[in-house]
Amino acid sequence: MKKPVLVIMAAGMGSRYGGLKQIDPVDEQGHIIMDFSIYDARKAGFEKVVFIIKKENEQDFREAIGGRVEQYMETAYVYQDITNIPDGFAVPKGRVKPWGTAHAVLSAIQEVDGPFAVVNADDYYGKEAFQKIYDYLAAHEDDQKYRYVMVGYQLKNTLTDNGHVARGICEINEAGELVSVEERIRIEKREDGIAFTEDDGKTWESIDGEKLVSLNMWGFTRSILDEIRTGFPAFLEEGLRVNPLKCEYFLPSVVSRLLSEGKASVAVLSTGDKWYGVTYKEDKPVVEAAMRKLKEEGLYPAKLWEEA
Repeated sequence: MKKPVLVIMAAGMGSRYGGLKQIDPVDEQGHIIMDFSIYDARKAGFEKVVFIIKKENEQDFREAIGGRVEQYMETAYVYQDITNIPDGFAVPKGRVKPWGTAHAVLSAIQEVDGPFAVVNADDYYGKEAFQKIYDYLAAHEDDQKYRYVMVGYQLKNTLTDNGHVARGICEINEAGELVSVEERIRIEKREDGIAFTEDDGKTWESIDGEKLVSLNMWGFTRSILDEIRTGFPAFLEEGLRVNPLKCEYFLPSVVSRLLSEGKASVAVLSTGDKWYGVTYKEDKPVVEAAMRKLKEEGLYPAKLWEEA
């Protein structure tokens, strides 16, 4: 069985943040959030990391983190390109937004030939999550179904005080497996609790903070890449008709389709760890304080890679 690979989605535009947030330092030593994720992943057993980036950002990424990581992990770069779509389709005039997380993962198809974990570049997931997902991937293979896995976080532990976030709300059965995941693109803290809107704030619906959500920490076998590729034309046909400039091919949507077709199961591994991320510029001081505290508590050395 091949060793699991870590895939990091880092091609997002960072429009709400206003810059290339994935390579913005979050501690005095110049580490970025990805440093902590890759450090945790290496400790868990991962030996290869694949960065999904925009081609034009490659040099910045190599300078910001690649040079450090290459000393400890096999490292590869792949590019999410908006023009990389099936024959017979064209990028709509004015479209600048990438095609979403499923399309991003598809970009890594030449670098992944076995089980792999997928995470966001700008989210802090915690040590426990990486260990749990690595252990699962190292012990499970596809049989009569695709055997996938995800790490679920309590919604209340994944919010920012500075705006809204997108989260995949999970429904889980008694066996601890995912039944469905519904993407909510605008969830935020409000005076009367946590709520989401689907109509740009005209109406709001409350949601339980204990609900498990997906932060795009998935574990897959190689099969998911073929399924993403197979489903891409159908997504484009619908998306380009309904919302040509902003439609996105979400990874949870692909997983939900496979669940509904009975082709896959997804084990849900819950964690009580708190998420940290820089969705908005105002989040950065919060993340910096959190990383400083984690170091003070001994969960990380002051200089990650020098003491790896």
